Amino acid sequence: MVERVRRHERVPQGQPPGITFTIDSILPKSVSVFIPERPSLGVAAPDERTLLVHLFGASYLPMQAVASAGGKYVVAVVNLGGGSSAYERPLSDSAAWGKLLGRVRDETAARTAGKVRIDRVFVSAFSAGYGGVRALLSDERAAEGIDGVLLLDGLHTSYIPERAVLAEGGMLDTAKLVPFLRYARRAAAGETRLMITHSEIFPGTFASTTETADWLISGLGLARTPVLAWGPLGMQQLSEVRRGGLTILGFAGNTGPDHIDHLHALGDFLARMERLRLQ
Repeated sequence: MVERVRRHERVPQGQPPGITFTIDSILPKSVSVFIPERPSLGVAAPDERTLLVHLFGASYLPMQAVASAGGKYVVAVVNLGGGSSAYERPLSDSAAWGKLLGRVRDETAARTAGKVRIDRVFVSAFSAGYGGVRALLSDERAAEGIDGVLLLDGLHTSYIPERAVLAEGGMLDTAKLVPFLRYARRAAAGETRLMITHSEIFPGTFASTTETADWLISGLGLARTPVLAWGPLGMQQLSEVRRGGLTILGFAGNTGPDHIDHLHALGDFLARMERLRLQ
């Protein structure tokens, strides 16, 4: 479809100032790491930052997102392919995840002469990157070490029977959604942060992000609040759910540009997630 209602603004491609390097030999492909500049880098006390591990999407977008956050972050961008299994398989190895976090911490300290130190860990994922998040949240130890999760139009599951949509008597394969529900319960209780955004895209062969969000909301005993409001970059928000550190935002649109909007709005959604109040 061609969509001309929303503006679909895009973040200009560019490299913000800072330190960039890669980490190899842990995941199937190199991981790009970016430490944005910050005026406080020259002070004596360590500059404590949050590590954002972003799964899937052009590297300059999460780099721009953390640069616009005033130097609160270090970002590691993981691009392993276009399918969810490309992220789920390697990140199911808890040892690999631990090695990646350790390498990012060590390299960050070394390349900033100890002036930058990582304290918290956030994970964000766009589209197929959710497979990696599912792998991490399926591991209780890994999930406990993640302080916040941001899913950008990318929470899916299969239908049972396969490709049988709900309107034709199919059901969601909820076993694949249980790790997200566990983390959502913690977020709703104010123990951690979870933000989920979704469009109205209906893939047809597997469950949409609207259907999976509906299942989570029902499982939490919550309900959507209708909203008519402008979102970031010309997006149009239609609904929201808020409880503790949990936020689920529904947006208009069922086209490719509507999907990409969520990735380009990463910086805005990250800032919103930061503002969520925990216990």
